[in-house]
Amino acid sequence: MAIAEFSVLPVVPEEQVNEIVEKAIQVVIDSGLKYEVEANSTTVEGDLEQLLDVIKRAHIIAKEQGSGRVITVIKIDDKKDGITIKEKVKKFRKEA
Repeated sequence: MAIAEFSVLPVVPEEQVNEIVEKAIQVVIDSGLKYEVEANSTTVEGDLEQLLDVIKRAHIIAKEQGSGRVITVIKIDDKKDGITIKEKVKKFRKEA
């Protein structure tokens, strides 16, 4: 199990950015993987191959939405014994 944090940044006029980013996030939602959307990035949890595949598809969908250029920034945490989003953030989150 690994986690990846990524941002898809379409190079388009500002008024088009949100719509394109929402389509990229929908790819993550449709993947069925555990995820968290934050203000500037999305974190997703799964096997490394699954993570790379969903990030690739999110990047491609952004380009297909009319962005001539897409910049995708990726950070991967791939721990030998596995890592989850919950493990990494539990110390900093208060459960309701």
